[in-house]
Amino acid sequence: MLKRIFVLLLPGILLVGGCSKTPQAVLPTNLYSPTNYPNTINGLNSVLATCYSAMRDANLFGFNYLPKAMANATHVAQDAGFDGGWTEMCLTSFTVSNSYALGVWQVCYAGIKNCNTLLAGANVYMKNYALNGDEATVDLIRGQAYCLRGYYYMLLEMLFGEDHLPSGGTMGVPIDTTLSTTLQGSQVARATITQVWAQIKSDLTQAATLLHGQVWSGNDEGRCSEWAAEGLLGKAYVFTKDWADAKTALLDVINNSGKSLMPYAKYRNAFIGISANEFNEESLFELNIDYSANGNYGVYGGAPNSTSINGLIWSPDVLGTDGAESDAISLGYGNEFIHDKNILRFGFPLGYYSLVSNPAFNAAKPASPSNPAMIMDPAYRAASLAVRANQTCDPRLFVNCMQPWIDSAVNTPSSTWVPGTYPTSGFIPVSHPQGTGQNSYGWSFRKYAPIFSNVNNVPGGQADGANIYLLRLADVYLLYAEACINTNDPTDGLEYLNKVKRRAYGYPVNAPSPVDYASLTAPTAAAAASDPVLGNNPLYYERWAELFNEGQWWMDVCRWHLGASEAAFYGSDQAGPLSFPDKSYAWPIPLLEINANSAIANQQNPGY
Repeated sequence: MLKRIFVLLLPGILLVGGCSKTPQAVLPTNLYSPTNYPNTINGLNSVLATCYSAMRDANLFGFNYLPKAMANATHVAQDAGFDGGWTEMCLTSFTVSNSYALGVWQVCYAGIKNCNTLLAGANVYMKNYALNGDEATVDLIRGQAYCLRGYYYMLLEMLFGEDHLPSGGTMGVPIDTTLSTTLQGSQVARATITQVWAQIKSDLTQAATLLHGQVWSGNDEGRCSEWAAEGLLGKAYVFTKDWADAKTALLDVINNSGKSLMPYAKYRNAFIGISANEFNEESLFELNIDYSANGNYGVYGGAPNSTSINGLIWSPDVLGTDGAESDAISLGYGNEFIHDKNILRFGFPLGYYSLVSNPAFNAAKPASPSNPAMIMDPAYRAASLAVRANQTCDPRLFVNCMQPWIDSAVNTPSSTWVPGTYPTSGFIPVSHPQGTGQNSYGWSFRKYAPIFSNVNNVPGGQADGANIYLLRLADVYLLYAEACINTNDPTDGLEYLNKVKRRAYGYPVNAPSPVDYASLTAPTAAAAASDPVLGNNPLYYERWAELFNEGQWWMDVCRWHLGASEAAFYGSDQAGPLSFPDKSYAWPIPLLEINANSAIANQQNPGY
């Protein structure tokens, strides 16, 4: 992704012919014709920018997709939902009118349309305007478009495909690799799931070939690379159970990309907006997010290409100005906090804490976060700190979540704070969310949460500063482990699971450690929570724990058909008791699409 990328309106594609008037008298003057645009490399890059910009749309990574859809559908969050579609995500029971499903559908197909426009434009440029030596540059531009188109189709297929395994005529999503110029051309039926995955693999294979050897740097660091395409291709092979090809593609990334797992010290802080950790040694595909203090709600305001506002929903709570939990301050909207069952699933061995009178309270001074009248029970605090020091639960709990009274966040940073760095002042203990009482853990989000400023304030701004990982090497390791396990290679499969776990516990990645799993059915950190899904399945557990709140677990739940057991484990949330109807393994084709596309009118997913 361009580090500083500007959104441009998609060039219009118009039909010309059968008319005696001059084009200037017929065509809108604010749109481009494919016969004369793009006519420069810069023009071609301007179309490429629109291929990337869909990623930042408010219906995708700009806002709605991760905090409102994925965090709730996977029960990362404890939430009731604040509109009908949101509540449906909490309950994993969807209707054809779900606004979040519609949003993802629309923005992914907009991204695909933009990629099709780019690829058509590249042909126009090469045929009519190319200079000697341009072909290599144009191939890099094409490669990025193929990678992005493959990614958009993969996301659509994993969410809306009738099933997650190719089988006969099972319905996938519509495929359109050309630029439709008529209403009739836009009426496209659903392809089979086999055809969609074949298209995804073709796009990613072409991308890897065209991008071979290209290393992006500086402001171009976030662009699609050969290794992003190859890693996504390996994931496509795993998701279609093409284990042999998966091993080949994924091992190529592991051995030849030059990537490695970042050390735990960096990993712990790699999701909270510290600039020095961006585009690190583990990152394969990353969406750049620049902190903005514009006060205009990020993607809805004056800086739509540099911001996301997921943190409005994932914002932690801190103690009130009087140091009391009852007056806790949310650093954003405070809609969601971590579902209690996740704390147990990471292996946290303690129950809920209680508040006691602060023996050090100075009644001669006003109550404040540094002089609270009530505090966490000191014995519980000591036990909590011992859990961290002794690693008696999975350390990834503290990468992903913030514990009341133990962790801290910044309400008002000092005027000298430089976004992208740790502030030097303003830290306040995290609080149990206001109004939740003491009958829950009440932990806040940490991964992708705005913990360095109150996003309600200006300066401060309703915009995040943490880059979003779309693919990183740890995911590749776990996919490779899965491919090994399914090709009668349990030794390598177990080793790659252990590599990821070792990093989480701070051990050298490539040497045996005291925390290694002894077998593929060894107890995990979730075993103590009597977790029937993850308790004795290191593959499942490692994918859940390592990629927690990154939008990946839903795909695993669906392809492994874990929905009912997940609902049973989590039990309920603020929206009510949880269940998982079979229809929910595929999101509904949006009603708006059904009504607009005659070719898909009778092709709704089962159960809707």
